[in-house]
Amino acid sequence: MRVAIIGCGLIGNKRAAALDSGDVLVACADVDLERAQALAALHAGCAAEQDWRNVLREDVEAVIVSTTNDMLAPITLAAVEAGKHVLVEKPAARSAAELEPVIAAQRSTNVIVKVGFNLRFHPALVRARQLIDEKAIGPLMYLRARYGHGGRLGMETEWRGNPALSGGGEMLDQGIHLIDLARWFLGDFADVTGHAARYFWNWPVEDNGFAMLKTAAGQVAWLHASCTEWKNLFSFEIYGKTGKLQIDGLGGSYGPERLTHYQMLPQMGPPIAHEYSFPQEDISWKGEFAHFAKCVRENCRPCSTLRDAHAAMKIVEVIYRSLD
Repeated sequence: MRVAIIGCGLIGNKRAAALDSGDVLVACADVDLERAQALAALHAGCAAEQDWRNVLREDVEAVIVSTTNDMLAPITLAAVEAGKHVLVEKPAARSAAELEPVIAAQRSTNVIVKVGFNLRFHPALVRARQLIDEKAIGPLMYLRARYGHGGRLGMETEWRGNPALSGGGEMLDQGIHLIDLARWFLGDFADVTGHAARYFWNWPVEDNGFAMLKTAAGQVAWLHASCTEWKNLFSFEIYGKTGKLQIDGLGGSYGPERLTHYQMLPQMGPPIAHEYSFPQEDISWKGEFAHFAKCVRENCRPCSTLRDAHAAMKIVEVIYRSLD
């Protein structure tokens, strides 16, 4: 595919590095033209633009949108209306309502739109999904998950702390990943309760979010997203009637990525532990783009859609009603 990237910061550069070998980055745009030029310089023949509209040109087949949250939905909508396939970063909008015109536009076209929930492509989570599909831990009962980091000096002055740009704080940033994964494993949630709070950072958004989500069948997801974790953490535990899956770490500052399958014995007592480790660099970005490209080639539904993002956003909004 001939690809354009809009938003050339950290994530835009990760996305560029994750392109398949046969794909070509032909244009990139950023409000900071120097950032666009720096990324374009790494790709022969790539044009750098300051106005994102200039990259929605005829020869571009797919657009990656990796901007601040306030621009995700408007740019995706324009790209869809221009007939481009789109990979848009999570959360895809600042609110569920902001996402609805994009869903309507995509429904009336033949383009593929995937939301960038790259945690679905971490190998420990991919293997966990396979084990669940193989009935390795029996019918699922509940899950609990924690995802957090410790922030950084001056974080309260960044765009994520400005609700006009971000739409929310930690629950919309990392928490929406947990919600998406919980929906991936358990399905839709019929009952949502939770709490969002500011405990440390002096900004208008939350630094911690807690959620208790329940399916119509009574399965529960117990989630906590935090930017007062101090030591970066990812912990995701899935409980079935015959065993448990525990995912720890995402590599890098989150620690080694590993999956432990605890297999219950007929007589119960201590389970058998099957351990999987994934020491390689983060391959989720490449895996996600490869999946997106395959969906474009085969005209099939991606694994995380605008509707998935909308459902996750609606859950976040229920939790935000508790924020003072």
